[in-house]
Amino acid sequence: MALAPAVSPRVAAAQEKAVRAVRGMPSPKIKDVTVITVQMGVRLVVVKITTDQDGLYGYGCATFTQRAELVVPAVEKYLKPFLIGKPADRIEDTWQACYDSSYWRNGPVLNNAISGVDMALWDIKGRQAGMPVYQLWGGKAREACATYTSVGGNDTAQVIENAKKAMEQGFRYVRLQVAVPGMSAYAAGGGPGPKLKGLHEGAVFESGPYVRRAVKMLHEARAALGDDVELLHDAHERVSPREAVQFAKDVESVKLFYLEDLLSPEDLTYFRQIRQQCNTPLAMGELFNSPHEWNPLISERLIDYIRVHVSQAGGVTPCRKMAILGELFGVKTAWHGPGDVSPIGHAANLHLDLVSANFGVQEGGIVRGQLAEMFQGCSTYKEGYLWANDAPGWGIEVDEKMAAKFPFKDTPDGLNGGWGEIRKLDGTIIKQ
Repeated sequence: MALAPAVSPRVAAAQEKAVRAVRGMPSPKIKDVTVITVQMGVRLVVVKITTDQDGLYGYGCATFTQRAELVVPAVEKYLKPFLIGKPADRIEDTWQACYDSSYWRNGPVLNNAISGVDMALWDIKGRQAGMPVYQLWGGKAREACATYTSVGGNDTAQVIENAKKAMEQGFRYVRLQVAVPGMSAYAAGGGPGPKLKGLHEGAVFESGPYVRRAVKMLHEARAALGDDVELLHDAHERVSPREAVQFAKDVESVKLFYLEDLLSPEDLTYFRQIRQQCNTPLAMGELFNSPHEWNPLISERLIDYIRVHVSQAGGVTPCRKMAILGELFGVKTAWHGPGDVSPIGHAANLHLDLVSANFGVQEGGIVRGQLAEMFQGCSTYKEGYLWANDAPGWGIEVDEKMAAKFPFKDTPDGLNGGWGEIRKLDGTIIKQ
């Protein structure tokens, strides 16, 4: 058996010196865990972890807008006492311990609470090293990351007009959504014309008229906008599996960048049928909480883009693994990034984007106005790309005094961020 070559005395001395230096550095301990809540339109939840080393702290995103007030006690009453005194530099071990601590796992409330802790610990690690987090994961695989914007309209002409405006702002990826007359279509506002009345009070949606209108819009938009822009569309899980298969076939010639969230998580096996019948690129994952949902889709190559809400999956530690799994099977990343992701979450998305060889596109990520004043150091948008702040950690400092001026408020509908009901004409509730 060959022996490893002996190192020179000079190298051995240098290695011993380095080991002594590392051993002499005290490991930071978790001193406090607090929650910052902000409501500017949607409800945002951020976790702050303070260590016993003066000035060393970090922030993480725990935003579950629809049940934001439940995440707060999950952090304060359960994770905080579990974490106080633990080393702040053992991120993997801490994630696994938190994940196991409730016994029943993979729920959105717990996952978001863990995410807040997980991202805060990575922020601390970056600050401690004096590096942005992406450097800790191996450094940039690209200079900046393409982002897409979403446009809607009452009809195809308005959608196309709005898409052209987005392209003039530098966007090379545009998601197109169209309203349905009298109905509540996703991401396109109330449909034009009188509101349809069903056998119930409230919003109405029928998948048949929506699919036919969306297919027609996408074909006409491609003809009008040309081939130099990437087009996306979000079905938002609102169609039946049979309609989903047909929808994907009907838009194949449009050559979408991807068709998003075509099936609900309860109907994932139908992706096999879609794959067998057409080549439309597919993106899925916004509602995912568990590896049991994303692992089969990635390993069987049934989707082309994984677009999980990172805090919903438990933070950057599991999502970094998810991205690497996707790379092995040719599935690209497209993390969920609309307004119900905090600026810390957007920063984490971007750092994942920068290091992933299989990056596809990033949703949103542009933070402006008062929110950018509150979360100082957000990414910069320029000509269709997001550029990271290269300060240590996530590169973001939170003005906590300013944040305190925007507490959670009861909403007029009483749902406090939750989704309202949308039903078919006959009163059947639909998934969304």
